[in-house]
Formats: sequence, structure tokens, C-alpha cells
Amino acid sequence: MSATHVTIASVHIHPIKSCTGIAVDEALLIETGLEFDRAWMLVDARHEFVSQRELPRLALVTPTLKQHEMVLRAPGMLALHIALDAVEKPCRVRVWDDEVAAYDMGDLAAQWFSDFVGTKLRLVRFDPEQKRLSSKRWTGDVDAENAFSDAFPLLVVSTASLAELNRRLRERGADAVAMIRFRPNLVLDGFEDAHGEDYVDELRFEQSDGPIVLRLVKPCSRCTIPNVDPATGVPGSEPGDTLATYRADPRVGGAVTFGMNAVIVEGIDKVVRPELTGTAVIRF
Repeated sequence: MSATHVTIASVHIHPIKSCTGIAVDEALLIETGLEFDRAWMLVDARHEFVSQRELPRLALVTPTLKQHEMVLRAPGMLALHIALDAVEKPCRVRVWDDEVAAYDMGDLAAQWFSDFVGTKLRLVRFDPEQKRLSSKRWTGDVDAENAFSDAFPLLVVSTASLAELNRRLRERGADAVAMIRFRPNLVLDGFEDAHGEDYVDELRFEQSDGPIVLRLVKPCSRCTIPNVDPATGVPGSEPGDTLATYRADPRVGGAVTFGMNAVIVEGIDKVVRPELTGTAVIRF
């Protein structure tokens, strides 16, 4: 194995699954990833999760986290204020193949989202007592907990990977895209080559209160969500078409991948922030 020095370029939280993410100055690392990341989710009348795949306008819902509340804004809508320390009745919801415990966030939030997207939805919050684990096929000896993320607590992408994608997009006459489309938690600087994160075994960030150690376990297979323009909520064909020309990944059956899913080995209750430097241990 070898190692390379990396720096966290930016830290991102996506409070509501499939709504806009936000860059933050710091975030607390908890058992399910970054605090408040994918802590809320929208469900339909069958209590099954919905996403930008079928409701691309969700890309226009922008959260702001404040000390005691989350403020949601969307075009043509009054701001919706969600208390961080309050929930309503318990419920059961489905995210992919998992049925989990959650809390409904009430009729006002449900009406706000239903009015905006034009279909009946309810906002729910993950029950912190629920244990929803990633597949041990990928995590090995780590019991990786998740809130409403697809399958893993953290997503890591490098700036070099985005730069290579944008180079290829421009060659095809398409517009460059921003990192927001890929919904990462940690964006890394320091890799000389694009997709250097694909070959990382562990990331280690030493701090005065103890290390943060993350294991990169599975390439992130990409659906159509990165094709949704975050400025308009309108889906297109890029960057998916371009990614398909060079990012078919045999490790996941030929699926198109971009970024790596990660689990937490060490560092619960530590803070991650941009400009934090560390070491990426490379596997061969």
C-alpha cells in the first residue's frame, strides 16, 4: 500500500433526501454519517420514499439549518420552518428494501410539499433508535448505520474526478456541471489523477481530540438524478451520457459510477470541516 496527502475541500449535508444539499463550515460525525444528513425524507401515500427520479422539482427545495430550526424555501412558496427538536406521530416508512421506524412531521409540512410538487406527500424524520445497516458484503467487520441515505453513511468524491468529467463534457460540446449534482458529503483535493478515490482503502484525519478514520468500501452507482439541473429542476441527458462512455465499473456489474461510498471506522462525535488535511491509504 502507499499513501497520499489529501485535504477536505468542502463538506455537504443533504437534510432532506433528494432535496438540495448545503455546504457547511463544519459537521458533526455521528453513527449514521454527518449530523442531519438525510435525516428527513418524503414519502407517498403508501409510505414509500420519493426522489428526484420521479419528482425532479425536489431539486428546487433549499434547506437552511439554523440553531433550532430548518427553514425550507422553494420558488413560489412561503418559507416553511421545521423545528429540529420536535416530531409528531410515529410511523413506518420504506426506503428501498428497508422498512424502518420514523416520525411524521405533521400536516403543515405535508401540505407545503404536496402543493409544491403537485402530488400528495408527507415529510418524515428518521427514528434515531432504528438500526439500519449497510450490506456486510461491502462493509465487512464494520456495522455501518444509515439514516435515509441510499445504502451507506458517507459519499466521497474528488475535485479531480469532477474536473475530468467537465473536460469530457466540454469536448462533447456540453456544459460543465457542478459538484452539487453528485450529492457528496466530503469533497477531496489532493489526487493527481481523476477518480483517485476509487483506489483508496482508508482516509485518516488526525486531530487533537483523536483521529477520524473512514473506509471507502463501494463505488457509487449513478442513477438519473445527476441529470437534473439543480437551477431549474428539469432533467436532461447529461452528465449521464458522458459518464456512460468511460465510467462503467466492473466492480458493480458494469454500472456507471462516480465517487465512493464510505463507512466510519473511528471518529464518532468528532467534527469534520473544510481544509482538514489527512492521508489517503491507497490499495493496489
